[in-house]
Amino acid sequence: MTIQIYNTLTRQKEDFKPIEPGKVSMYVCGPTVYNYIHIGNARPAIVFDTVRRYFEYRGFDVRYVLNFTDVDDKIIKAAKEAGEEVGTLADRFIDAYLEDVQSLGVKKATKNPRVMDSMEEIIIFIKELVDKGYAYEADGDVYFKPRSFEGYGKLSHQSIDELRSGARIQVGEKKEDPLDFALWKKAKEGEIAWESPWGEGRPGWHIECSAMAKKYLGETIDIHAGGQDLTFPHHENEIAQSEAHNDKTFANYWMHNGYINIDNEKMSKSLGNFVLARDLIEKHDPKVLRFFMLSVHYRNPINFTEELLESAKTSLERIETAYHNLGHRRKASMDLREDNKEWLDRIEDRKKRFEAEMDDDFNTANAISILFDLSKEANVYVQEKQTATEVIDAFRDTIVSMLQVLGIDIEKEQEELLDETIEALIAERNEARKNRDFARADEIRDQLKNEKIILEDTPQGVRWKRGK
Repeated sequence: MTIQIYNTLTRQKEDFKPIEPGKVSMYVCGPTVYNYIHIGNARPAIVFDTVRRYFEYRGFDVRYVLNFTDVDDKIIKAAKEAGEEVGTLADRFIDAYLEDVQSLGVKKATKNPRVMDSMEEIIIFIKELVDKGYAYEADGDVYFKPRSFEGYGKLSHQSIDELRSGARIQVGEKKEDPLDFALWKKAKEGEIAWESPWGEGRPGWHIECSAMAKKYLGETIDIHAGGQDLTFPHHENEIAQSEAHNDKTFANYWMHNGYINIDNEKMSKSLGNFVLARDLIEKHDPKVLRFFMLSVHYRNPINFTEELLESAKTSLERIETAYHNLGHRRKASMDLREDNKEWLDRIEDRKKRFEAEMDDDFNTANAISILFDLSKEANVYVQEKQTATEVIDAFRDTIVSMLQVLGIDIEKEQEELLDETIEALIAERNEARKNRDFARADEIRDQLKNEKIILEDTPQGVRWKRGK
């Protein structure tokens, strides 16, 4: 089956047809690095990392570019308040971002371009827009003229007149039309600035992504992605700049993830419900946070509560337990070759259904339901009197591959379960109980408990796992 993507531009699902066979070019708008990221920033990081992972699962070579906005009004203000250079503050919060998203299972991007490192390309891009008549200089500022670009508003599905009615000219701005937006901003006294044909200044927000996407992925890319809040004006303006400049389609598919609410209210600093990702990472298992984020289709809003997060933890533990039960049962399994077909066919069916859900606009919510079904069947199988190593391995491999698509790795935990020291202690405890040496058995139990090792009696013997 072909992968289908809901394209914000056309407002319908479309078959994915890459520009180059077997390859995908993705540009994802990254954070403005003036503070630690909140869970609203974490959602697109997780969502589009999962999209990337599924493309790779399907055999595509993905070039994944996520930018950092490292010079901006908010960054300049934060640096001034902190008594730091703009670059120093940006470096600090870029490192923090990478640390946070790595904890959440996000793979390293192919490239993380920064505005400060792309200034030459940005200035050339702006100059060429001016030369083509799409932009103009006004007292050191440079503005783009949306009215000069036919089709402005096509991403947000608004007419130019509707957009004009909500536009205003701010005090100090010298633009010709309220719709015009800044490509270059004249430097204020004491601000960080770069030399340009229009005097010292720095780029506007929108132009950076157009220039960096062209530099690292080309004039037309497969997928451009980001949060729903970026649809207008940011992505609308990117389309206008890029297509005016390149005379080509900028991106073939536009993807946007939904908002996050906190206890059914929009997250905002004014409401006091602003939740930083790293605070949650310190308090909760990052795998659970990621699993929670993927439990709702990426285009839908998601409501965050501690109760829902706890429910996600329980759900993930059910899958992990099924996987570990399979590993434990494997020790008593046999190399049986008969009567395996029915179970192997069931596993293959679940795999195909998982892929069908992911093919349907990356529906992780439904894909997780298929993973639950597979886990339930695994739990049924381990209760069989005789189990085949071939079937056990098929269950385990399929669970692992599905979870890897979702960015969740449980194989490392399984490696810990094979720790020889703990296995030896459990064997010694079993022998002590058999010999009615309960004092020694209790001593070993307490030793394991202190090491946060949880013991569980099963029909196949004692199973253990690490607690937290």
